Amino acid sequence: MIENPPVLTIRRNVTRPAADLIDALAGTPTGFLVDCMGGRGGLDYRIKPLRAPGTAPAGFTGPAVTCHTGPDNNLAVFGALDLARPGDVIVIATDGFTGSAVIGDNMVGMARNKGVAAIVTDGLARDAEGILGYGLPVYCRGVTPNSAARNGPGTVGLPITVERVVVESGDVLVGDGDGAVVIPSHIVEAVIGRLAAVREAETALGDKIRGGLALPEFVGPLLASDKVRYVD
Repeated sequence: MIENPPVLTIRRNVTRPAADLIDALAGTPTGFLVDCMGGRGGLDYRIKPLRAPGTAPAGFTGPAVTCHTGPDNNLAVFGALDLARPGDVIVIATDGFTGSAVIGDNMVGMARNKGVAAIVTDGLARDAEGILGYGLPVYCRGVTPNSAARNGPGTVGLPITVERVVVESGDVLVGDGDGAVVIPSHIVEAVIGRLAAVREAETALGDKIRGGLALPEFVGPLLASDKVRYVD
């Protein structure tokens, strides 16, 4: 017979990247970061910043403190709040549950008081107007008035899966209007090392487009090669 689990399982020791590494990533477009990681790293397209119509999205950068609540539950978020330090990003895995909200304005207000940089979840939020009033970036799949229970079981500080993307405490998350990107902690320095080349390539291509470029240089030779078959 399987025993009932504890209501919360918490790993308290989180190794966060050095502050200068996080600063080096701050303000970087998420698309650039994805390009530094081979085209992957972005969370599910439905996880977007909560914002008022006509306003710019609130970006963020910070190390993750993870929690897994499971569906219709948010007890683990309180454990993550206790563990979080100023500048952390609380990442909440709900198994994609959309029947109730995992966070509301009161939770967001407490997170702001803790100095949390952002909250990211594959679940839903509630009390949107109140959340926006706190000014803390919240990235979620949507909004509902339904509220969750707080009885566990859940985990805090352990690896989680957010819509097929694994997130570990200490990984760096960066968010902007396109969504949120996860940079595994063990490749943060490598990503920073690639950023200059990605920025240079994007700037160079943008300059060419503004100068009239209508088709990338590689396309013409490809279309003229034996790798393309014309049937007309």
